[in-house]
Amino acid sequence: MTFADDLAARRTPTVGVWNRLEGRPRTTDFTRALRAEIRDPLWMLTRQWQLGEFQGTDGGSPVTATYSVAQSRPSRFRPLDGPPEDLPTDRPLETMAERRKVPFTYGPEKIGFDLRVAIGRRWFKLLGRAGLLGNIVFKFEEQYATKYPIALPAKEAVTQRANPGVWATMQAVAGRRMDGYLLYEFLKGGGVADAGIRTIPLLHHAALVDAGNRLVNWFDALIDQPTGDGTWDPRRLEHRFSISASMPGGAEKVLTAQEYPGGELDWHAFSVDADSPIGGGRPPEPRLSRTVFPAPVRYSGMPLPRWWALEDGKTNFAAVGSDSTDLARLIFLEFALVFSNDWYQLPCDLPAGTVARIRGLTVTDVFNHKEWLTPAGAGADENWQRWSMFTLDTIGTDDVPADTDLFLPPSVPKVAVGPVLEEVLLLRDENANLVWGIEQTVRMPTGEPRRGSEAAAEIVAYRSRPPATAPPAADDPPRAALSYRAMNSIPEHWIPFIPVHVPNDNREIQLQRAAMPSVVDGQPVRPRTSLLRAGFDQGQRYFVNEEEVPQSGTRVTVAYNRTRWRDGRVSLWLSAHRGEGRGQGSSGLGFDLLVKTDLPK
Repeated sequence: MTFADDLAARRTPTVGVWNRLEGRPRTTDFTRALRAEIRDPLWMLTRQWQLGEFQGTDGGSPVTATYSVAQSRPSRFRPLDGPPEDLPTDRPLETMAERRKVPFTYGPEKIGFDLRVAIGRRWFKLLGRAGLLGNIVFKFEEQYATKYPIALPAKEAVTQRANPGVWATMQAVAGRRMDGYLLYEFLKGGGVADAGIRTIPLLHHAALVDAGNRLVNWFDALIDQPTGDGTWDPRRLEHRFSISASMPGGAEKVLTAQEYPGGELDWHAFSVDADSPIGGGRPPEPRLSRTVFPAPVRYSGMPLPRWWALEDGKTNFAAVGSDSTDLARLIFLEFALVFSNDWYQLPCDLPAGTVARIRGLTVTDVFNHKEWLTPAGAGADENWQRWSMFTLDTIGTDDVPADTDLFLPPSVPKVAVGPVLEEVLLLRDENANLVWGIEQTVRMPTGEPRRGSEAAAEIVAYRSRPPATAPPAADDPPRAALSYRAMNSIPEHWIPFIPVHVPNDNREIQLQRAAMPSVVDGQPVRPRTSLLRAGFDQGQRYFVNEEEVPQSGTRVTVAYNRTRWRDGRVSLWLSAHRGEGRGQGSSGLGFDLLVKTDLPK
């Protein structure tokens, strides 16, 4: 029996047959194999017709683009309810928009002794450079320290005496250092540096006058401060200001920041204000005309046009989930997956601090066809269906054309923020029907910050001390098991705001600053932060719009900011920043209380 018979009768199932196909290329060139040639082009044409690929229009790709841009620099600045002034070019716009005055007094009490001593030391350095320090005849150090002294505070200045650290500092500098801020105020008001000093030769008089001018210029350049009240609106807890630029044709464009909370300043903080002209300003700059080459838009994860190339796996569009009502996400996915190859970008370099307007844009495609493009955001400003991106809205509801200009504010990408000197937390107390301004952080007279609850407890403890000559306490009379208390006590760093009606309006409500009685003597508690002392020292009432304190609350902080401008110049200013709160709270305020009394044994 042969092997063929055994295989046909399947007598030996372990016997198998293997066939192997091996390619035997006779050349080392794989160019033709990688071309992916189609053997049936008619089939490919029918598939293209079936999928509708022959129903396209002119799809020429852009080759060149020519545009003309008119640009102008903002040159005028107007703070909230203040006079307009020239917008300086040697500092960022954040400095002008956020700067506030550095407080040196809280009512009759002096604060800011860190700066007062620093200005005094600077004055003595200037005298040393002029060769006037160490004069045994005139003794300028002693004379200026006597005329502008730092004295020990009176007993009524509890903010300087309650804290042990502040009191030790005051004892160390009192009678030994000069209050430089008093001299600065005198010189700033037009005084002469040697006024009130013992008669000196004319040569020393000229040197002192020059040193006084140097002192004023040094402190003015050290901390940028506004000449008026600044841009902070205490009623709305926001910065409000306007800038203007002269556009081509002599028209003035006014850009107003209506609700700038502080922090990052960019184009979206501004709106076009056509009803509040500022006036003045520099003429616009020469028009810019260029011819550039458009480049396709590229981003991570987009479909690659070449074969044998894989997309970056870090961006997974298949993992993006969206509902049928999430239109923004669906539009983004459609752009990323379908129309990503239809977008091009044109290089256009514009300096920071300019308002740019495209006067014309012509695109030439591969068929040498020229197309004049108009802005996609053109139309009526009130048309909510208008497509717009990076454009400014117009204040008001008038039927005006949309503004398609591009604004690049003269701002900086990074600002260093110092430690918080003041922090106020505004929250709603529904049980007491009040809004509380909690002073979380207060500024001590020596300049450093301190927790508001600790500072308030120190003041209460200091004021509660019995005088040294107090008579002996009388015997405690008998008491009942329950005592009546008209109102309980609230920590003194909680400042109340009560709801009141807006004048001539029976429905609108605003919040008015009030005061709680002190637990020591029943006198009204004064706020210790410049945020809540608005108008307090002038005897004015302070109101806050009710909508500025939502259910989540509002947090306002004050700190020093520091940055560098494009020329390397350092800018330092004191600013306020508004942020989100921490929700509602409860003070535990109650009236008509019955309190258990510890009976004497």
